[in-house]
Amino acid sequence: MHGWILLDKPLGLGSTQGVSAVKRALREGGYAKVKVGHGGTLDPLATGVLPIALGEATKLAGRMLDSDKVYDFTIRFGVETDTLDAEGKVIATSEAFVDGADVEDVLGQFLGEIDQLPPAYSALKVNGERAYDLARSGQEVTLATRRITIHDLQYLSWQNEDGAQFATLRAHVSKGTYIRSLARDIAQALGTVGHVTYLRRIKAGPFTLTQAISLDSLADAAKERRLEDICLPLRAGLDDIPALPLTPDQAGLLRQGRVLVGIAKDDGLYFALLGDTPVALVEAEAGNIRVVRGFNL
Repeated sequence: MHGWILLDKPLGLGSTQGVSAVKRALREGGYAKVKVGHGGTLDPLATGVLPIALGEATKLAGRMLDSDKVYDFTIRFGVETDTLDAEGKVIATSEAFVDGADVEDVLGQFLGEIDQLPPAYSALKVNGERAYDLARSGQEVTLATRRITIHDLQYLSWQNEDGAQFATLRAHVSKGTYIRSLARDIAQALGTVGHVTYLRRIKAGPFTLTQAISLDSLADAAKERRLEDICLPLRAGLDDIPALPLTPDQAGLLRQGRVLVGIAKDDGLYFALLGDTPVALVEAEAGNIRVVRGFNL
């Protein structure tokens, strides 16, 4: 199979464990062995859309990593942890009072391109070692800020619970954005501290939660040997890219890595097809078509 299985990743499961679950389903269903990879890391404490690429779709996993994401998340104000989520140790508290109107007032500060300081507990590397490994060993971690883009940031709801204050937001963000850092910075803009208590990815590139399935549904499909029914086609990962129909001769040239010349298309990415068969992800520039990722189908 060549395509995508979209998992609604449960709490506590890592992205690599999601990949293992799909590999196990393929094995238990008696399917031929194919390459499997995920299209975007999701923390164990986060839930939601985890695209799993199969076969030739793994060639698009890198593009999925670069895609925009949409998250729902909840900030608890008044308490900051070392991991910036509910798993960490408390490192700061604040008695400052905020409410939903205060949160709405500061969100505009974070729209557009901003510089963000990643969490010390992240998978970024410092001198060849993972930042979270250094942080867990008690070492001080110094990370550089990164330029990210917040396309949209919406206030959803407010909750008071046993004296604690919570705001739930929705963020449409570029690759490289850390929601835990965004929560920290929103709290600081309000003159307090905070951490993430809930994080759910509702969109990853072109994929949404409505397309995602549970691990139980995955296991059932494997037992009934109908994984192909829940596997989205390879092209589903390119739904946001226009199609480029090819002639057999053009398809043959692209499969050889050749450049098509004199093609009247606007500059940009296209999904090249011979009939219904994916041939390549290509880029048009000044009338020339070059292969970005070729598919062996």
